Amino acid sequence: MVGKLLVRGMLAGIAAGLLTFAFAKVGGEPQVDKAIAFEQKADAAKGEAPEPEIVSRATQASWGLLTGVVVYGTAIGGLFSLVFAYAYGRVGKLNARALSAWLALAALIAVVVVPDIKYPANPPAIGDPETIGMRTGLFFVMLAASIATMVLALNIRRHLLARFGAWNASILAGAVFVVVIAAIQLALPVINEVPGDFPATVLWRFRVAALGMQLVLWTTIGLLFGWLTERSERASLQARAPANGLRHV
Repeated sequence: MVGKLLVRGMLAGIAAGLLTFAFAKVGGEPQVDKAIAFEQKADAAKGEAPEPEIVSRATQASWGLLTGVVVYGTAIGGLFSLVFAYAYGRVGKLNARALSAWLALAALIAVVVVPDIKYPANPPAIGDPETIGMRTGLFFVMLAASIATMVLALNIRRHLLARFGAWNASILAGAVFVVVIAAIQLALPVINEVPGDFPATVLWRFRVAALGMQLVLWTTIGLLFGWLTERSERASLQARAPANGLRHV
């Protein structure tokens, strides 16, 4: 059972990666090119020679991007299927498609939206190379805190269901999530290394594109995995039906 779910999750992840690649080519890569052009102009104004390319920009924007998002999507799809396997049957009476959609939404909030509110994605030309380790560490601290708080909120909701009902329990658990996340984000240091003359439009569009890529990825995984699992369950029930009928003859 888990093995089949894992395969479905990885297939959904591959499909999600391909759609994300298409979105990135249209919405993200033009902003990256503009950011690189800004960086090159800034280096030229300082009299600094451009750094040699280890991998050409053309490769980065084509096969490199495709490989990266497909591998990432496959891994995320596999992990998603394992979480689904654990939650299925333990989280209320949700069917496969509904549970898959809700899990994808929760993951999008915990893994993408919350960390990006505190530490949003930045294009090339932004960020001091000497602080990259600190910035990466703080982002993963925020990511881990977000996931842990989401798990805490879901457990609180489960414990409150019998007493307050599904609607009220969800509101209370959501309020706990928001309060805890707000406190954590206020406690973590602020990082702003955006040059004052960097085009605000390029920065905004890059961040919207980065968020859009994650939205495409998680939406595709959540909907496609749920559909594949529901279809497999329906086919399994139909296959059992004739056997059960013969048994009663």
